[in-house]
Amino acid sequence: MDDLDLLIDMHLPGKRQGPGGEPETQLAIALSGLSNRRELNIADIGCGTGASTITLAKALDAKITAVDFLPAFLTELERRAEAEGVSEQIATLAGSMDELTFEPSSLDAIWSEGAIYNIGFENGIRSWSKFLRPGGVLAVSELTWLTSETPTELFEHWAREYPEVDTASAKMAQLEAHGYVPLGYFPLPETCWLDNYYRPMQARFSDFLERHNGSAAARAIVEADQQEIALYERYSAYVSYGFYVARKLDR
Repeated sequence: MDDLDLLIDMHLPGKRQGPGGEPETQLAIALSGLSNRRELNIADIGCGTGASTITLAKALDAKITAVDFLPAFLTELERRAEAEGVSEQIATLAGSMDELTFEPSSLDAIWSEGAIYNIGFENGIRSWSKFLRPGGVLAVSELTWLTSETPTELFEHWAREYPEVDTASAKMAQLEAHGYVPLGYFPLPETCWLDNYYRPMQARFSDFLERHNGSAAARAIVEADQQEIALYERYSAYVSYGFYVARKLDR
C-alpha cells in the first residue's frame, strides 16, 4: 500500500478531511447572498467526503457538482448524501481541480473548503474565474496568518508546507486584483480544528496503525499529523483557515 492509499485509509472515515464546521459553512452561505436564489448551479471543488456539499444541498435550491480526485471519497459522499436525503441534488465528478471541464460562465457559485491550497490560492481564484457567471460567487477557505508577526517555528513549518500562506489583507488584495469584489471574511475558530478535525483523527490513530501492522509508512503519517496538531495547539492564536467569500465582477 503506497502513501496515498494510506492517507485515504486514514481520512475516509472522517466526517471532514480538514478544519471546518457546519455553522461556518452556513455563515459563508449567508455572506454569499445565495439563500434567496433559485435553481443554482454550484461546484464544490475538493469536496472530500462531502461535509460542505451536504450542508449546501440542505440550505440551497441548487444542483451541486462535487469534485474530488479520489473516487473513494466520492463513493462515501454518495452514501452520506443518500442517508441525508439530498442525493438527488448532488452529482459527483472524479477529477483534478486544475483540469476542470465546466462550461465557461456556467456556474452560479464555486465552493472549496480547505482544498484550494492544492493548486495555490492565487492560481485557483484566477483559473476558476472563467467558470463563474458574471456576479457569480466564490467561497473558499485558505490557510491564513491571523497576525502580522508569526513565531519562527510556526512560520518555518508553514513556509515549507505551503509557501502561499499569508495575511487576510494579502488574500483580499489578490481577490480584488483578479476581478472579485470581497463580500466577507472570517477566520475559523479553534473548534473547527480541534473538535471537528484533529480530535476525531487522533481517535483513529490506534486502529489505523493496527490495520497496517505498525508499518514505517503508517507511523510516519501519524507522527507528521501529531507534530502538526502539537504545533497548532501551541500557536492557534496566529494561524487558521480564513473563509473568503467574493463576487465576480459584472463585466
